[in-house]
Amino acid sequence: MPPFEIKKDIYWVGAIDWNVRDFHGYSTKRGSTYNAYLVVDEKVTLFDAVKKPFTNDLIHKLIKVLGDLEKIDYIVVNHVEMDHSGALPELIKRAKPEKVFCSPMGYKALKEHFHEEDWPLVEVKTGDSISIGKRTVQFIETRMIHWPDSMISYIPEEKILIAQDAFGQHYATSERFDDEVKYDELMQEAAKYYANIVLPFSPQVEKLLKTVEEMKLEIELILPDHGVIWRSHIKDIIDAYKRWSTYQARNYALVVYATMWHSTEKMAMAIANGLMSEGISVKVMNASIDHRSDIMTQVLEAKALVFGSSTLNNNMLPQMADVLTYIKGLRPRKKIGAAFGSFGWSGEAVKHINKFLEEMQAEIVHPGYRAKFVPTHEQLKECVEIGKTIAKAIKEKQNA
Repeated sequence: MPPFEIKKDIYWVGAIDWNVRDFHGYSTKRGSTYNAYLVVDEKVTLFDAVKKPFTNDLIHKLIKVLGDLEKIDYIVVNHVEMDHSGALPELIKRAKPEKVFCSPMGYKALKEHFHEEDWPLVEVKTGDSISIGKRTVQFIETRMIHWPDSMISYIPEEKILIAQDAFGQHYATSERFDDEVKYDELMQEAAKYYANIVLPFSPQVEKLLKTVEEMKLEIELILPDHGVIWRSHIKDIIDAYKRWSTYQARNYALVVYATMWHSTEKMAMAIANGLMSEGISVKVMNASIDHRSDIMTQVLEAKALVFGSSTLNNNMLPQMADVLTYIKGLRPRKKIGAAFGSFGWSGEAVKHINKFLEEMQAEIVHPGYRAKFVPTHEQLKECVEIGKTIAKAIKEKQNA
């Protein structure tokens, strides 16, 4: 794809990765983009780079706009992660920029990643700004959103926020703006991105959103490092980040199970029926079929998490262990929790699931239910009642 002029003398010069399907265990079914942005002013400034295999894509676009890479005066590294900095060594070698701006933690990270001593690195902190001619670039450190080095850049004259990984989506598309793609797909990918990457850093996101409000930044465009540019749905994505960063949930329950011979599956369906009989929306997912990152996306706004597994070798099934380990690392909070499962002769799965729920700080509303081998009709009726118990807890939280 050729360079794309976002506004006068401001270009998208990134790369589209149509083929990526896994990002650190996160399923990227719609691919991704690695966005870089070029501002042509008295000081020609490039914001971020691309993943190393796409270095030539970036360089070709820059040459198309500038004619000569050595016209680049400044590079701003908002985020050091390799999908945004992989092209830097070749780019710096060929462009010979006057300065490379980064946060104090970014300075350390660039040294530790690339071990280059002669790069013209310049540290900037929150409140610092530089003039690039007709435009100014203001810097705001966003530590741990989602790396220690992260920062965002704001161009007040253009009302543009260059947001690094914040507000991103793993979404490969030839379109560059939010109003040029399907809204439901866009928000689904934004939610998946938040759930699987940003969620552990929600307190920092909440703080950043308050800082942006206090600074009274006027924002007409948000330029993330992944996905499309926000121009028509800025309020929608900021409102979504406010909800997600404060762990606001909708009144629905997520039931996830891993089953050996369908007994735990029967229990899962009975619990779901109990929830539905009380008017609670339910999503049922099979850990053997549904990808961990798709399950995690549903966790984001679920009020109740109900996990079930058969017992295998005194533990839960490995599919459930995989899902729970992944979810725990992303630190969902303010959830209602319950566990269930079938067993043959030992039955430890429920105990192990409860431990995960405790580590997630979930409010466990049932001690856990076990059925030996194949559940009887009476045991399935008990599972229905458990669903009703969880529904009651959801309603109580709603009314609290």
